[in-house]
Amino acid sequence: MRFVVGLGNPGERYRRNRHNVGFMVVDALCARTGVSRGMERGGAWLTEASFEGGTALLVKPLSFMNASGGPVARILEGRGGSPSDLVVVVDDVALDLGRVRVRERGSHGGHNGLRSLIDELGTEEFARVRVGIRKGEVPEELAAYVLSDFPPEDVLVVQEMVGLAADAALCILDEGPGAAMNRFNAPPA
Repeated sequence: MRFVVGLGNPGERYRRNRHNVGFMVVDALCARTGVSRGMERGGAWLTEASFEGGTALLVKPLSFMNASGGPVARILEGRGGSPSDLVVVVDDVALDLGRVRVRERGSHGGHNGLRSLIDELGTEEFARVRVGIRKGEVPEELAAYVLSDFPPEDVLVVQEMVGLAADAALCILDEGPGAAMNRFNAPPA
């Protein structure tokens, strides 16, 4: 089984935050596949969804971002999965708003959610879809920025970007990270 894990923070307060783009992408994948229900298990919300290329477990860890690794490790262990079965969707303040980058593996790059995953899984060997959330220069108050909502004027760009990130996650599932990198890492036209 494959796993698409969107990183974010649980609760209504954080729902529209820049830091919750991973959750937004999982929600978009649920909408595309007609999945309306999930369950809470092992510290995460999860549901199974069928795509062209097969089935995947969609996961939103319900711990806060900095502790995402624990629930993901428990789900992988419980389902007989390995880190190579993961596609992790995460916000990236180093990328401009609207940009999506696929990586086959890599470091946490300063992202505490990825750091938690790498620490718990003991490896950097999992695919990720990094979703750009920065508009302008990197802010000095980084924590406040990522925990703030997208402004209303960016809603359309965010919706397009979430759809693009969902497409990238599906491409990884169907064709592998290399094909997804070729398709989604090009600069915008």
